[in-house]
This record gives sequence, structure tokens and C-alpha cells, in this order.
Amino acid sequence: MSLSEWFVFFLLIQVVHFAGTWRLYTKAGRKAWEAAVPVYNAIVLMKIINRPTWWTVLLFIPIVNLIMFPVVWVETIRSFGKNSTVDTLLVLFTFGFYTYYLNYTQDLKHLEGRSLVAATKIGDTVSSLLFAIVVATIVHTYFIQPFTIPTASLERTLLVGDFLFVSKVNYGARAPMTTVAAPMVHDTLPVVKTKSYLNWPQLPYYRFPGFEDIKKNDIVVFNWPVDTVHVFFDKSGRKAVNKPVDKKSNYVKRCVGTPGDQLEIKNGVVFIDGKELILSGRAKVQYMHKIYAAKEGVNTEMLKSMGINDYQRAYKVQLNSNEQFNMIRPYLTGSDESFVYTGPRGLPNSVLQKAGVFAQEQYKADNFVDLTLKEAEILRKNPAIDSVVRFKPEAHDMKVFPHSGKWSESDFGPISIPKRGATVQLTFENLPLYKRIISVYEKNTLELRNGQILINGKPSTSYTFQLNYYWMMGDNRNKSEDSRYWGFVPEDHIVGKPVFIWMSIDGINDGFKNWSIRWDRLFTTVGGDDEPYSYFKFFLIALAAYIGFSFYMGKRKERKV
Repeated sequence: MSLSEWFVFFLLIQVVHFAGTWRLYTKAGRKAWEAAVPVYNAIVLMKIINRPTWWTVLLFIPIVNLIMFPVVWVETIRSFGKNSTVDTLLVLFTFGFYTYYLNYTQDLKHLEGRSLVAATKIGDTVSSLLFAIVVATIVHTYFIQPFTIPTASLERTLLVGDFLFVSKVNYGARAPMTTVAAPMVHDTLPVVKTKSYLNWPQLPYYRFPGFEDIKKNDIVVFNWPVDTVHVFFDKSGRKAVNKPVDKKSNYVKRCVGTPGDQLEIKNGVVFIDGKELILSGRAKVQYMHKIYAAKEGVNTEMLKSMGINDYQRAYKVQLNSNEQFNMIRPYLTGSDESFVYTGPRGLPNSVLQKAGVFAQEQYKADNFVDLTLKEAEILRKNPAIDSVVRFKPEAHDMKVFPHSGKWSESDFGPISIPKRGATVQLTFENLPLYKRIISVYEKNTLELRNGQILINGKPSTSYTFQLNYYWMMGDNRNKSEDSRYWGFVPEDHIVGKPVFIWMSIDGINDGFKNWSIRWDRLFTTVGGDDEPYSYFKFFLIALAAYIGFSFYMGKRKERKV
């Protein structure tokens, strides 16, 4: 919806409110016209229902207001003596329109100064719960949001199983564009697995001021621009859905290009304005390599000791039944006539013992492994290793943006990253780079007709960008679906900046019994050039001090009594 459409919608809501409450206002000793004045009518209503004036603000905060409206409906009818369960259910299930019945058919008396203390323990619990949800929703939407790393695209800078706090205030909190949605969930309701929002109405994009801009090297959480999947990790039966921007799946990548940059990728290395991009000290950029060790095979224990955590393990197993195979199946990445294959965690001993399966790891003569260039050099010097060969991607890959077969994931560009207010000359050659920006992100009509480029029906030889754009890439260069495949990330898709790892679980996708906490990653910061340092011990000291102080003050209060 445009701003003008929202203004009309807002005025319509005021008319609906006035028509259903003006007599209630007069019964409370106010003037009927006070029910018709936008914003002021809400302030007056707070006085009528004996609630604080600042509640008015909550009525205009997207998502929070979905919780507050039903609360205000109930509080309104209770301020006129309608306290029964039936009355409460009627006003809730009619979305507040029960007040029309009361307004025009009932001779009600306003209960001025009524008690706000809940009459029952259940009522008190519900009130406390609603207040907690409102506070948590405000924090989650405008200040800080928890986030989990689901894939290995940023390995080993961020690990699968890292639980992050993502700051909304660094880059400026984005006001929700989807106005009707369940609080504190993303696009899917838990348990029932259904859509958590309505596509209409939508607010225009607005971002509150932040205290820093997105910089090259920043790790950023953003909405995946091309997300249309129904269920993100369900590989079967996917169906396309039209998602609002703020309900597209959350991605986390490293920003390597900012508005106005000239970006080029040469042999997997990013260059900005002709100079190699120097990454932060914590960045662990990896490339896929094939390791050969014909005599003794590629020793996976050696890889593990080097901190390498993305490789395949092969096992010979003795199976006597399909039931045994089904018990180890969740840990397998593949199998053939000779071996079963797993990721670096292998087959857990507890599972093998429970299934009664004998398994022996086999070091194969070759293994595909994700390595930093430094690790590759170290392995080349190992006498047990014959060779370490870096993987060479397809030279002209149609999957690579802009899907013309011109570039590959390792050799790309140069391209100019669009900047708000900048103008680009449009040609049929460069149009594939910008057509999604023009037609989807900035909502213009784009046509090719009679050898001309038409924007909003007018012949155009240039285009001025309305938003800033960014180029996001994973540190795991050959295992990251990023801007190389779907292009630029618009500024209105930016969610926030990861600032803190509060929990990290190894084997997060292998079942609860196989979880293990990475203690050295707890309470570590995400950014910086130095190695991550855990502040967990300081948290424990502070927690113990708080508990001890609270206990002491409690005892002291008891002695005074």
C-alpha cells in the first residue's frame, strides 16, 4: 500500500471507531466529537478505561498493536460493567464490533476509577503474559533478535549451530512492512507449520536511523531476495509463494561490496575498484580442494586435528537387516556397493552399539575438502599427501548471475554496485544486471519493444536507482549460495548485524543425543580481527554475584521484619 492508500485506510478506521463508540464516550462524560479525532481519540479512550496514556503509542506500533487492540476492546467493555466471559468472547470474536451493539442498544454506566487488579489468578496470569509478549515483541522487532546459523556458507567464521544475537540498531531498525503477523516468529507458525502472516496490508519501507553504515567485511543478516520457497529446508514438493520482503528467509553472509563499488572476482578473490579486498583477521575463506594420498589414504583424524571440519568419511559396515540400516541412515550422506559415507562427525558409537552394527572407517585415496589457501599449502608439505588440487568451477555457468553464461563463481565481473541517486546508462548488454532492480525491487514496469527499453511505458536509455544495494558472499566460496547466484541485495532487505554468539552446539542437525556444546564459542563476539574470546566465565561470575547479592538483600529484609 502507498502512503496515500494508508492515509485513507487510517481515516476509515477512525470512522469505524467513531461509529461504534461515540455514545460510550458521552456515557463516560466526554464529548462525542472526541471519538472522531485521530490519535486524540485514543488518548481520551485511555482515560476512559483508566489505563496510562503511553498505551496510545503501543496502538501505533506494527505487530504490537495486534496484541493491544484486543486488550483495549476488552478493557473498554469492562469499563462499562461488561465483565462476563460471554461478553469478553463476543468482543474478541467480533473483532471489537460487539461495541456497536453496546453503543446503540444498551444503557450503560461508566465505572470511573474501576479497579485494575485482576479478579482471578488466571486473569492476572494472562495480563502478565500479554505484557511480557508486548515487551518481547518490541525488543525482537526493533532492538535485537536471536538467529541460528543453519548452513556452512560462512564456515569457519561462523559455524553451523551457532546461536547469534542480531542487532537491529546498528544499521537502524527496519519498521515491519507486514502489519498482520504473529509476534516473534518469522514466516511459519511453530508446531502447526502454517503461514504466520497475511500479505495485506503492507507498510512502505522505513528504517530508523542507525549509528553505522554497512561496511565491507561486515557479516550481515538479510532477507534472501529471491526467496519464494514454501518450506525452506523441504527439498520435495516445493511450491512457489509470494512473500513480503520482511518475511523472506533470513540469510547471513559477509558484505564484500557496498554502493558505488566496482567489484570483480578473479580466481575466487574479490577485488574492489581494482584492489584486492583485505578481509578481517577472523575471516576463514575456504575453497574446495581434492586431496590425494594413494598409499595410506586421506587420514580424516589428521584433518580434524588441523581444525578442518568439512570433509567426507567412508565406512565399511556389516548390516544384517534393514532395521539396522534405518538406524544409521540419519547420519549418512550417501552410500555405494562398498561404503557408506558421512560428514566429519562420522557414525556415533552410541548409535552403532544400539543398532548392533560393526563399522570400520576407511581412508580413501582421495577426498574433497574445504580448505583455506594456507591449510592447502601446509598439506602439500605433508609427506603422506601426494597432492592437493584446488577445485576449478565451470567456466561459463548459466546458474551464475545474471544467468547469461558469461561468468563463473570464481571469475566474475567487473560490475558496478548500484547506489541510491546514481544513474546508469541502459543497454541491452547490461540490462540483465539491473532488470530485477527496476521491475521487482523498485516496482517499475519494464518492457522490451521494437528495439527499445520501456520503463513505465516510456522509452528509457538510463535509470536512476532509488535504493542502495550490496554484494553478499559466503566465506566458504564453493559452498555458498550468495550474490554470485542471485545478484544484488537491496537495502530494504537488510535485517541487522550479528554481534554476539551466546550458544554454539556441534551436531545441531544430528539429533539431541549427539549435541555437544562448543564451550570456547559461548559469549564470543562476531566481529573483530583477533581470535574469538569467550566471555562466558565473566557472565558466570556476574550471575553468581547477582544471585549472592539478591540472597543477601532478602535475608537482610527478613531480619528487619
